Amino acid sequence: MLTPRVLKLSLLRRLRAVDLPPQWRPRLLPARSYHARSYSSGGNPRPMRQFSEQNESNPRPLIYYVVPSALLVFAGVATFVHYNDERRAVPLAKEAGQGGVPKRCTTNRPAIGGPFKLYDTENNEVTESKLRGNWTLMYFGYTSCPDMGPRQVQKIADVVKVLESKYGIKIKPLFVTIDPQRDSSTQLKAYLSEFEPRIVGLTGPISAVRQIAQEYRVFFKKIEEVGQDYLVESSHNMYLLDPCLETVRCFGTEYEASDIAEAVTKEVQKASASSTN
Repeated sequence: MLTPRVLKLSLLRRLRAVDLPPQWRPRLLPARSYHARSYSSGGNPRPMRQFSEQNESNPRPLIYYVVPSALLVFAGVATFVHYNDERRAVPLAKEAGQGGVPKRCTTNRPAIGGPFKLYDTENNEVTESKLRGNWTLMYFGYTSCPDMGPRQVQKIADVVKVLESKYGIKIKPLFVTIDPQRDSSTQLKAYLSEFEPRIVGLTGPISAVRQIAQEYRVFFKKIEEVGQDYLVESSHNMYLLDPCLETVRCFGTEYEASDIAEAVTKEVQKASASSTN
């Protein structure tokens, strides 16, 4: 009698010998391994969902947006200022020596100063074009100034005399009022004649005075105003303009007349040397 073990082995042999149809045969698929996607080449992989959640939970600081915006605004302001200076630059001759303009004036450069239209003590119109070809010493003040104004005007008169007597240089002195409400043409003429009759006084409408003050970066404002009596605070600077209308020097109140005369002489000699080269 056959044992159960023998019967089982016999049955398995018979099944192996039988050729099963293809649809009954078991299909064996290769095993695949799945890995989480990562956004870095090394380190621990981070799934996409985990990465987005972490990015949302850690937003960038506000400085990441403020600093670039500030830089763009600063660049825009700098571009506007440069363009404005270039536009206000004095137009110069195309060729050296054209119209009696020195060679050093044949290059456009941004400068302090610009167009203006005022009136002298004889009510003649004076514009920036009438200053071309002359060395000019320009001062902004007012006739009612109690202390600093008269000293500065006297300094201008001394500079004119020293330049002519010691160096043989002629210069055109200008006094531009910053108080046109009180400084009429008659008032300017009487005031300046006490120091030096050759000082040309300029006045005009308030808008025209503000324009030339803005062109030459002159600060002034009314202070201690009581009715029609007031003082005007200002910078009290003098400007030296060359024949090209370029501001080459600025003199504060600390300069003496002899210092200004020497500085003017150096600039005139420098311009003469450059025009001959």
